[in-house]
Amino acid sequence: MAMEFPDDLKYLDSHEYVRLDGEIATIGISAFAVEQLGDIVFLELPDVNDELEKGESFGNVESVKAVEDLKAPLNGTVIERNDAIVEAPEELAEDPYGEGWLIKVRIKDAEELEDALSSSEYQTLVEGEG
Repeated sequence: MAMEFPDDLKYLDSHEYVRLDGEIATIGISAFAVEQLGDIVFLELPDVNDELEKGESFGNVESVKAVEDLKAPLNGTVIERNDAIVEAPEELAEDPYGEGWLIKVRIKDAEELEDALSSSEYQTLVEGEG
């Protein structure tokens, strides 16, 4: 399967992605991260109404190989979490950019994403690691 880097997303070097739609940000982890982690067995996500702080951990993803912190790409309030993926974290691998989103956040300032990576920058980063 070819690695995908959708152009409409912003990426962090810690492998989270953000899809911005007005003041709502959908946050997940990239296909590269999912592939690196291997079989994902557990997800810990914040609750609705929790506050995210940019750069801080908002949960973690656990695979048979490792536990990785999830880093918040921006400040905001959690308005939805993907309970379906919490129940079946192994499905993250099938559609990380679609059904495999993690949380939706009402953001305070979209400019906080200015230091995030474009898809081509992120692709260059991970292909250097691959």
